[in-house]
Amino acid sequence: MSALADLINLDLSDSTDQIIAEYIWIGGSGLDMRSKARTLSGPVKDPSELPKWNYDGSSTGQAPGDDSEVILYPQAIFKDPFRRGNNILVMCDAYTPAGEPIPTNKRHAAAKIFSDPNVVAEVTWYGIEQEYTLLQKDIKWPVGWPVGGFPGPQGPYYCGVGADKAFGRDIVDSHYKACLYAGINVSGTNGEVMPGQWEFQVGPTVGIAAADQVWVARFILERITELAGVVLSLDPKPIPGDWNGAGAHTNYSTKSMREDGGYEVIKKAIEKLGLRHKEHIAAYGEGNERRLTGKHETADINTFLWGVANRGASIRVGRDTEKDGKGYFEDRRPASNMDPYTVTSMIAESTILWKP
Repeated sequence: MSALADLINLDLSDSTDQIIAEYIWIGGSGLDMRSKARTLSGPVKDPSELPKWNYDGSSTGQAPGDDSEVILYPQAIFKDPFRRGNNILVMCDAYTPAGEPIPTNKRHAAAKIFSDPNVVAEVTWYGIEQEYTLLQKDIKWPVGWPVGGFPGPQGPYYCGVGADKAFGRDIVDSHYKACLYAGINVSGTNGEVMPGQWEFQVGPTVGIAAADQVWVARFILERITELAGVVLSLDPKPIPGDWNGAGAHTNYSTKSMREDGGYEVIKKAIEKLGLRHKEHIAAYGEGNERRLTGKHETADINTFLWGVANRGASIRVGRDTEKDGKGYFEDRRPASNMDPYTVTSMIAESTILWKP
């Protein structure tokens, strides 16, 4: 095994200028991640320097067998924490050979919103709290839970320390460092309320880059769990009953919200979000009705409610924002399996572009 590890960790820069680029895209479910690697002649610093590529869309549920070619457009580059050196991860979106975005390409529509001059002028900041659950591979039961049984009730696990409270910390810390190495703006991580559940935060990051970074952070996490022999779950309610679900709380602010008088801008933005509550819920992740029950730090899925420091609300405003009269708010509705391109762009559209 040591010889295999030596080969995996081989530093190519000692013998060649060539690099390996891992092209990443979103599969046919809209949640599964796919990737494949190619050799490039030398280091690359900008996506515009990268060639487009193709894949068999009939094998990912994204094209028919008799017209299966789907084209990958490179959109964002990150350092590769697995191969290291000058090797890179490339976040792509997918198009037909005619240049039309395929249905699962949510980035294309998001890019249009984020390139609108009114949105650009507001310099939208996002901080996304990605919750997830680690499952035992063969039985799909949370790590640290007894097979066929349950751990003690919730209470000691949130930000807990100790072998009987924190399950999977080696994966969490590996992911944290790998994301920082890659150039992802991960701002923190913590154990969650349900044992075996964790969270990492991406941001504050501007515009569509926040969504790119969340997707690549998910890819890196999936690769690490693959190495660890553990299954990553983004199900918003992986265990029924008196256990917290998993969300992707999205913190948001605009330039106007961060300036003096911003609290009034925040309240107007929240009012707009309330008017489009049903549209947002429909786009905020599959199975979210199992999570948004009005219990376990959520608002009921059919109710729009906002408040200061209220974790049972749809939208939470922090005490500091209220005190300072400016700042940001947190949309607590998105599920852990939400598409960050859809959620970030929809919040910007509703609060900046949409006219009631």
